[in-house]
This record gives sequence, C-alpha cells and structure tokens, in this order.
Amino acid sequence: MLLTRKAEFSASHVCADPRLSAAENRAIYGANANPNGHGHNYVLEVTVEGEPDPVTGMVFDLRELKQILNEEVVEPMDHRFLNREVPPFDRIVPTTENLAAEVWKRLDPRIGRGNVRLRNVRLYETSALSVDYGGER
Repeated sequence: MLLTRKAEFSASHVCADPRLSAAENRAIYGANANPNGHGHNYVLEVTVEGEPDPVTGMVFDLRELKQILNEEVVEPMDHRFLNREVPPFDRIVPTTENLAAEVWKRLDPRIGRGNVRLRNVRLYETSALSVDYGGER
C-alpha cells in the first residue's frame, strides 16, 4: 500500500555553479542565474510503501510523518535562501532535481524501517514543474 503526505515551504535560490563564471552560468541557467535569486512556493509529496499494521491499521503514523517532514525539510528550508543557508546548496546547484535528492537523503533514514520504506519524493517547483525521485538505483 502507498501512503502520501504533502508539505509546503517557500524558499529562494540561484541556479548557478560557484565554480563557473557569471557568463557560463547565464548560458546554462538563463535568468535563473541572477545573483539576487528568485523564489518558489514548493509543494512536496512524500510517498511511503508498506503493509498496514494489523493492530493500528496504518502503514505509517501520519503524525510522525508530518513531524519528520517538518524537522527535516520545512523547518530548515522554509523562508531560506538555499544557496546561503541550507547545506549542501552552498556547494551544489539547488535545482529541483538536486533538492528532491537532498530531501530523499534527509527522509530515508527516518522512514525506512521494518516493512516500511520511502517510495518516492515528488517536489513541485511550480504547478507546471515537478521532479520525482525514488532514491539511488
């Protein structure tokens, strides 16, 4: 069975690799390389997979999942300039793809246990752009 929980956070970022020149970053990322940054209202959907517990009837305690999402993603990223305030984005470009992979790295150790595993992270940067990440293969 699949269980999905949604969380939202707002953050700003610059799509620019600090190892490249301003011209090189503009050529790759266009206006998203503006050094003053731009922001998004991100929507995160986290899906866990498992069988419902025979006693509780739950795949995963929704209150605990909400707490994990708040502690690992919302609190450290909400209303932050990702490049300056949220490691590892001081070293890697905070694209939606890299953000989704980082969310996975933060959540997987706290969710995967017993017969339950993290199945998917879907991160919407806008209503027209989302990334799905299912972990390292």
